[in-house]
Amino acid sequence: MYVCICRQITDSQIREVCREGASRLADVRDKLGVASDCGKCGKHARSIVSEFKGLASFANAASA
Repeated sequence: MYVCICRQITDSQIREVCREGASRLADVRDKLGVASDCGKCGKHARSIVSEFKGLASFANAASA
């Protein structure tokens, strides 16, 4: 699903950047440009980053 219409960025692209180590919206913005034009997608992009961080924490705890 498209998150950022201005830059044609999808939720999958945001998740991929998170898998590569991005842990903040600023990291994703630097890599993809999300939320750098009109900014309307920032809230949704931030929620995806937060969701991914939560899943990563859970996976790390489960593997310990």
